[in-house]
Amino acid sequence: MRILRFLILMACMALPSAVLAADDLMMATTTSTQDSGLLDYLKPILLKETGIDVKWVSTGTGKALEHGKNCDVDVLLVHAPAAELKMVEEGFAVDRRQIMYNDFVVLGPKKDPAGIKGKSVADALKALADKKTVFVSRGDKSGTHQMEQKLWTSLQMPVPDKESWYVQLGQGMMATINAAAEKNGYTLADRGTWIKFDAVQKDKNPLAILVEGDKSLLNQYSVMTVNPAKCPKVKVALAKKFADWWVSASTQGHIAAFKLEGKQLFFPNAAPSK
Repeated sequence: MRILRFLILMACMALPSAVLAADDLMMATTTSTQDSGLLDYLKPILLKETGIDVKWVSTGTGKALEHGKNCDVDVLLVHAPAAELKMVEEGFAVDRRQIMYNDFVVLGPKKDPAGIKGKSVADALKALADKKTVFVSRGDKSGTHQMEQKLWTSLQMPVPDKESWYVQLGQGMMATINAAAEKNGYTLADRGTWIKFDAVQKDKNPLAILVEGDKSLLNQYSVMTVNPAKCPKVKVALAKKFADWWVSASTQGHIAAFKLEGKQLFFPNAAPSK
């Protein structure tokens, strides 16, 4: 037994001091930060620079915000500004800080049977609805799903729901893109996850970006702290340290440097807390 204890002690002494001193922080985040590889890239940098060992659950933004309201996590990293601001106004979150953005794109078959390539977002969605072309929606109350619904609403038409051509998957972004590819359909995706999908599929990718560049497709990400007034177990000091790290010049540089297949996935734009 003494030998076993000695071996365990020696193993612990061999661990990097940053790991031994690490403080755990629980985070709920969106699937795009996970699927794109951004979090796996930043996690060791965060640990080395702050001693914070962040652990996360990756889900749609709607469910991520619910994790915050239920006091399941300390911090949130999400991309649904309207829902985030509402959460702050209702007192469930504090210290919201914008940290980076990418954009949404409309994907579809390379042959583009609906003929939407190069159209505005509004004209593209109207064409898909008029032609009853298969459209795969995340359907999970995520930030992407909320953006999609907002775009449909802007057409002053009912948001599709039970139409035969409208498929609500109820899953994450990568699964949704895969479903669109399998069904020869269209979908709305964040550019970061699309780049990851395209890098994996390479020449076998049946999809392409058909609509992009519209101002309405901006995809803003922010970090927030779960309000300790409602969730007393929130690690407030660590959460502030975590948020400060995201908006630091060093981390903003790391975000800009993160690339896949030579393409930048996220663009830093740290702003004051709101």
